[in-house]
Amino acid sequence: MREDATLTAIDSAAMLAQVQAWSAINTGTGNLAGLAAQAGALAEAFGALPGTVELVDPAPVTAIAADGSAFEKPHGQHLVVRVRPQANRRILLTGHMDTVFPEDHAFQHQRWLDGETLNGPGVADMKGGIAVMLHALLAFEQTPGASALGYDVLINSDEETGSLASADLIAQLAAGKLAALTYEPAALPDGTLAHERGGTGNYSITVTGKSAHAGRNPHEGRNAVVAAADLILRLKALESADITINPAKLEGGAANNVVPDHALLRFNVRPKTVEAGAAFDSRLSDLLRDIETAYQVSTHRHGGVTRPPKKVDARAQALFDLVRECGAELGQDIRWQSTGGVCDGNNIAACGVPVVDTMGVRGGAIHSPDEYLIVPSLAERARLSASVIERLASGALQ
Repeated sequence: MREDATLTAIDSAAMLAQVQAWSAINTGTGNLAGLAAQAGALAEAFGALPGTVELVDPAPVTAIAADGSAFEKPHGQHLVVRVRPQANRRILLTGHMDTVFPEDHAFQHQRWLDGETLNGPGVADMKGGIAVMLHALLAFEQTPGASALGYDVLINSDEETGSLASADLIAQLAAGKLAALTYEPAALPDGTLAHERGGTGNYSITVTGKSAHAGRNPHEGRNAVVAAADLILRLKALESADITINPAKLEGGAANNVVPDHALLRFNVRPKTVEAGAAFDSRLSDLLRDIETAYQVSTHRHGGVTRPPKKVDARAQALFDLVRECGAELGQDIRWQSTGGVCDGNNIAACGVPVVDTMGVRGGAIHSPDEYLIVPSLAERARLSASVIERLASGALQ
């Protein structure tokens, strides 16, 4: 087992204190004030690195309201840290400051489940992961070969809602990088990494019909809700082994005696391959034309596949193998498995950059009030990352 003063000096107590302080700040994706407070705290913490710290404005994002109208959806700023931008070998490290718990959610406090398990909002996903990233980099900066590697850090504010306000920034920072590490929590509490991932996309379909009296002249109406209901059934018929479709919300209609002239359907798709996502998008266009003809309504689509499936090619597998080797040197048994979840690792892989996207803490029950962090994994995973980064600096991955 590797013994290294730099790695053993990683301060688990300091890491835990940071995670608890950050978890106490509500950073639901829509809580702009909370995100601003978190961004300020992170800027101060990452200021300990020998680089520049910048808060970057989010890209504009359009969403669809219940009445079918488009509106601009506000987001928080993203944190970007650049260290040695002129280095020949450069990597990207990413994380997110937002959580799925809005400002009015009941889950706002922390509690100890036992001596080494902390329950709290964002402690695993992914304020614990941000602490792992920071302390791994602080440890790496103490190594003799640190000057050989440059890196960018991105901590975005909208990962939990698809990274639409940061997707272009992710692509920009990923360009030309040797490799990337993302600090989502481990896929399993034992530290198992996520390997290949499927993709995801969200759609909103607005259906516009014609209102009429449901008793006197229903034949003159064009029922948008019925058209949307048929669309749901036709969408489900498009499912296959390569794609799942989840109609999630149908809105529309008014009084019982009025033929509804408006409906809004929101649904999610999970393609397992890029080809499946593209084929679905094409078939959706045909399907909407069929619905328009059958019900004499009009439709408008919004959205699409925003995170393509993440495949693991030979270069990406070499990065996984490197993480496993570093884990073995530290007495950690690193394994991986494919998963149906998505994250910014999908976006990075789409840029052709090898990425391991579950370098964060061990924990579980994320996206629920039972979310927990296994506290000893803070220092454990920071040591793993520091070792991997050190190896990347020394030319372990070409």
